[in-house]
Amino acid sequence: MKILVLRFSSIGDIVLTTPVVRALKQQVPGAVVHYCTKPAYRGLLEANPYVDKVHTLTGKLSELVKELRAERFDFVVDLHHNLRTLLIKLQLGVPGASFDKLNWRKWLLVNWKWDVLPRVHIVQRYLEAAAPLGVHDDGRGLDYFIPAGQEVSVADTLPPAFQRGYVAFAIGAQHATKRLPVERIIELCAQLRRPVVLLGGPEDESTGHVVELHFEHAEQAAEPMGITPHGLSPRAHYFDKNALPVTQTLIYNACGRFSLHQSASLVRQAQLVVSHDTGLMHIAAAFNKEIFSVWGNTVPEFGMYPFRTEFRVLEVEGLSCRPCSKIGYDKCPQGHFRCMRDIRFDLDLPPWRDAR
Repeated sequence: MKILVLRFSSIGDIVLTTPVVRALKQQVPGAVVHYCTKPAYRGLLEANPYVDKVHTLTGKLSELVKELRAERFDFVVDLHHNLRTLLIKLQLGVPGASFDKLNWRKWLLVNWKWDVLPRVHIVQRYLEAAAPLGVHDDGRGLDYFIPAGQEVSVADTLPPAFQRGYVAFAIGAQHATKRLPVERIIELCAQLRRPVVLLGGPEDESTGHVVELHFEHAEQAAEPMGITPHGLSPRAHYFDKNALPVTQTLIYNACGRFSLHQSASLVRQAQLVVSHDTGLMHIAAAFNKEIFSVWGNTVPEFGMYPFRTEFRVLEVEGLSCRPCSKIGYDKCPQGHFRCMRDIRFDLDLPPWRDAR
């Protein structure tokens, strides 16, 4: 059976579809699984052994439909469910199923704060779209496959203090209302009291630089006494691989320096992960990492919290204006941004393990 999976964006959403792709390939006899997405996300799928071929929307929709029609699919699993995918399904004219986006229920929660959403993760709703083919939940988590040559050697890349273990902090997110203000990122990093690798795209590099400079200045101010606000000066640790475990915050700004796959490699090798509601959070879940998940204008009740991994939610509960959107904004509509500014960082950190 030849099956087409439709999901055009974005990073986190595509990672969340991986249990469906795996189940189709492993549970449907003779399944040949193709995946259709945007060109920017092709790389997320090319190393996935459960995907036989990737199609991308590079030009007109009619050109893509012509390409897909030539494949003669038997079934379409629509995991995007919008006008574009509806047009594709109509023109292909083959059986298919779409997942339920629950848009009206989300609208009620956003606009009237009336929560009638089912307590079901979006992965389960994705799997329901493949149920007509006899597919069921295999009880496993998400998948993320790093291509050969994209793994990062911590020993060759990070300072020695980080080679004993580090926290990966994904500081980016597509919308500003899903990101902590820089001063709150600094506050959270200070509470971690461990080496922290900041991850994000080129657009996050300047924020990462501000955070990095803050802790560098704090270290330099304490240097004459040989101490920092968090303990002994880290300079002895920075270049001594045999030093005692680091128990203060050190920052390495990796934002904009690595590809997505390389950032995923750094996530995979981290001892724990802090992340906003963004793609790297789901990549961390795919590697079964313990996650501190930071939520601003969106809420876990939308069903996109970390899947099948240990996690803790950092959020402001009971805020009357939250959620204000199912996606996000460039700035707080109310002007106060309390959903991020008022989060209490009550961290119950797990025991630190020497990663060497």
